[in-house]
Amino acid sequence: MSFNNLDTLYRQVIMDHYKNPRNRGSLAKQSVTIDMNNPTCGDRIELHLQIEDDIVKDAKFEGEGCSISMSSASMMTQAVKGKSADQALKMSAEFSKMMLGEDMEELNFDLGDIEALQGVSKFPARIKCATLAWKAMEKAVAANEQ
Repeated sequence: MSFNNLDTLYRQVIMDHYKNPRNRGSLAKQSVTIDMNNPTCGDRIELHLQIEDDIVKDAKFEGEGCSISMSSASMMTQAVKGKSADQALKMSAEFSKMMLGEDMEELNFDLGDIEALQGVSKFPARIKCATLAWKAMEKAVAANEQ
């Protein structure tokens, strides 16, 4: 597949998550809620994470922002469900490396749709958009451990 076709596919995946976000909403069950924003561009997220026995049982988000921010939140909530808190944090660390254009470790998990965001690393001003939901998840895991 040529670079242009791959780039087009990635854009389509990002726009699909933006227009049809997965896990949008809040959680009725006991969960950790983290509010974060990116004042640079106005992205805002309220992340709800339900962790039981060190497993992310459910993840939902509400908020508003650019297509990168909202699609990243959609992808992240899909990716961390069913993972241990440690696995979710490891995913976040690897995602941050991908955003910075660094070499990633050999992963024990499939990035799935998240891979579509790798092109964001070429636009430093947009990295905070892509990582906002992931940083919220890290805070939610830390808050749950207290």
